[in-house]
Amino acid sequence: MTRPAPKSFHVKSFGCQMNVYDGERMAELLGAQGMAAASEADAELVILNTCHIREKAAEKVYSDIGRQRREDGTRPMIAVAGCVAQAEGTEVTARTKDVDIVVGPQAYHELPQMIARAAKGERVHDLDLPGLDKFSKLPARRKTGPTAFLTVQEGCDKFCTYCVVPYTRGGEISRSYAAIVDEAKSLVDAGAKEITLLGQNVNAWEEDGKGLEHLIRALDAISGLQRIRYTTSHPNDMTDGLIRAHADVEKLMPFLHLPVQSGNDRVLKAMNRKHTADSYLKIIDRVRAARPDIALSGDFIVGFPGETEAEFEDTLRLIEAANYAMAFSFKYSPRPGTPAATMDAQIAPEVMDDRLQRLQGLLNTQQLAFNQASLGKRIQVLLERKGKLDGQKIGKSPWLQSVHIIADAQIGDMVEVDLVSAGPNSLAGTLVSKDVNAA
Repeated sequence: MTRPAPKSFHVKSFGCQMNVYDGERMAELLGAQGMAAASEADAELVILNTCHIREKAAEKVYSDIGRQRREDGTRPMIAVAGCVAQAEGTEVTARTKDVDIVVGPQAYHELPQMIARAAKGERVHDLDLPGLDKFSKLPARRKTGPTAFLTVQEGCDKFCTYCVVPYTRGGEISRSYAAIVDEAKSLVDAGAKEITLLGQNVNAWEEDGKGLEHLIRALDAISGLQRIRYTTSHPNDMTDGLIRAHADVEKLMPFLHLPVQSGNDRVLKAMNRKHTADSYLKIIDRVRAARPDIALSGDFIVGFPGETEAEFEDTLRLIEAANYAMAFSFKYSPRPGTPAATMDAQIAPEVMDDRLQRLQGLLNTQQLAFNQASLGKRIQVLLERKGKLDGQKIGKSPWLQSVHIIADAQIGDMVEVDLVSAGPNSLAGTLVSKDVNAA
């Protein structure tokens, strides 16, 4: 059945920062085609930009598809994008007639052509993994807030046994140095003061034998850029050069997200992580030697198949040794097509629940202690958004802590703040001076 081509769109993104970036780029692409952004309830095209890391991710996507039906019985044109689209493929349109477009994370630059075909009544799929062709076909960055994401690397060659990324995003591939620097300059020209470099294994970025620190030092030279971050890193790619950048580059924020997943070597081997608990802690020691005030973040999976109570307690000991400022933790959830999904000794849900509560209790204690240790400091905060209270602004500290203040300051200002109170998830500050780094 043919229909008028949609004139408005809504991108609904789930999951990681890579998906947030992809969602922003899809919106920019469609905006450049003359389409207008709209609310989910009003848009003529709804794009569900999915993440396969979520538990029961595919089932949740199908539920979301069903909710797109409107009170008058009509529905918008629906596109399923992202990692669930890649993993499910043509099964999406076989399972439901409500989806018009299925597009993988490496093919969304073809959306305008796919929308035109869908308007003619065709059900369209594009699940190619063509490397980095999409970046050359996306419009230039023209508008941004004070912070911006910039993808520099995609895909993964590590093949952790629990993870679908190598199958949904493809192998590791790096964007060119020149393209990244050009995009960074465009983002700064558009208003960005902080750029976060993104990749499934961002510290695997490489060009002509030069690693991520080469990029960081290039961005350091961009006038108007005040902060640099990167995520997510793999311990095996944490090079001496990158560690030195944490000591040398003032704009590189003192924050490192370095997932470990488990503190037990047998479990790490079963996960195919290729590092040990000891080698991970030695990396942390080297990073802290280079940048003593660095805040550490990590990822943890509890209840991996075969994990014993003693092995779980090894993870608790690693957490105590590493002392995290924040961390993300999850119960193991089987992903179809991954080796771990068919392993023996799957852990009972109630055991995983208990372990997750204990692990999160320890992590929460560490996070609160880190925040409380910040009290009395005078720091710079980049204001990112308005808060719920009148006159309230919220921004991030150098250590990625959320800081809220009541002040007559503008979003995008880099302000000087005295930290006066701390909770587990945020800090409160009082304004000392406004826009301290104004160009």
